[in-house]
Amino acid sequence: MGLPPGKIMKTYALALDLKDDPELIREYESYHKRIWPEITASIKESGIEHMQIYRTANRLFMLMQVGEDFSFDKKAQADNNNPKVQEWENLMWKYQQALPGAAPGEKWRLMEEIFSLEA
Repeated sequence: MGLPPGKIMKTYALALDLKDDPELIREYESYHKRIWPEITASIKESGIEHMQIYRTANRLFMLMQVGEDFSFDKKAQADNNNPKVQEWENLMWKYQQALPGAAPGEKWRLMEEIFSLEA
């Protein structure tokens, strides 16, 4: 059940680094070509309508377009109570590393929008 076109409420951009190891990066990308169905379900159930992840070198950039019912706090609480999500997150941490300035245990960091062009 998605929002009608043009009804996305908010876009978030987040960043995270991978460990700077070509083999680990290949493995990470391989996992993301076959994400576990429980992970996809948890993303959709949280109110995330669209999600893309991009990579340059070992830096990841995620765009999330969310509906009005999305909350980072609710998503975190649901993830913490979902054993399959916890298993995925623990597995992914093998490949990931915190950004400079991240709090202990903080993975994806919310980015601040500094420019927007509207046509």
